[in-house]
Amino acid sequence: MSIIEVKNLTKKFGDFTAVSEVSFSIEEGEIFGLLGPNGAGKTTIISILSTILKKTSGEVIINGFNLEQESDIRKSIGIVFQDPSLDDELTGRENLEMHGRLYHMNKDMIKSRMDEVLKLVDLEDKAKNQVKTYSGGMKRRLEIARGLMHHPKILFLDEPTLGLDPQTRRSIWDYIKKLNENEKITIILTTHYMEEADALCNRIGIIDHGKIIALDSPEKLKNSLGGDVVMLETEEAEKLKELVKCESIKQSKIVNSCLMITTTNGEKCIPEIIRIANENNIEIKSVNLEKPTLEDVFLHYTGRTIRDQEGSVLDRMRIRMRH
Repeated sequence: MSIIEVKNLTKKFGDFTAVSEVSFSIEEGEIFGLLGPNGAGKTTIISILSTILKKTSGEVIINGFNLEQESDIRKSIGIVFQDPSLDDELTGRENLEMHGRLYHMNKDMIKSRMDEVLKLVDLEDKAKNQVKTYSGGMKRRLEIARGLMHHPKILFLDEPTLGLDPQTRRSIWDYIKKLNENEKITIILTTHYMEEADALCNRIGIIDHGKIIALDSPEKLKNSLGGDVVMLETEEAEKLKELVKCESIKQSKIVNSCLMITTTNGEKCIPEIIRIANENNIEIKSVNLEKPTLEDVFLHYTGRTIRDQEGSVLDRMRIRMRH
């Protein structure tokens, strides 16, 4: 069941079109990622969905409400902004209490909900400390807890791990997964970390120049680039190319004295290739498997950085072979 429906959404600022006839839907309980270069339009879309900006045209339904029903939508959503928005002079509990009061929660509900969300993000023992004593990761966790205070159906996370170290970033991923599972909450995530989107999102929409140019699961988006690449270093590359006929092979070619095979299943194909090579006394010096990454997908669809996939794969293979 769709909790968000967007049809032909357009936003113009004077003569400039920031978002152009964008359409997509988000299922209840889904973690949905919005990726795009700076200025692509993703922040504008989030701002419209969260009622911060007015749309120019199009139709948006959020939790059964249209954008004109701002009060109902705001009760349905929580937001964790990219820029810090906590009061450093207040304690963790005081920040949460203030948020609860803004949403007209009664005193007993605020207390019980504070206990729940603090436990969810493992900040119970720090809740009475001033926020200025918190680390960057603790502040992010508190902001997530604050966004959950009023039991939203949907949570917007705008660059939730920006500026955090890799270890803290991965701990935030765990909290995001946990709240998605425990709270049954729909999450819309924007990020520039491709590995973050790959690890968290059920589906990803890539936006560029105000339009969604690709939308699917991370796995299907990666597969759209053609599949796995197997690189075999051998002096008899031409002979091996003629002998290898695996069903999963989509393309094979000789690249700088190496046999480069594009296949839908590299792990399954490699043992078959080795078997054929052994049966025909072909010496293979090295074998490398390269899988497409979400970064490859992003660069392929946005074209902001022109990159030849075959060349980039070969370069990475050479580096691995040398080591």
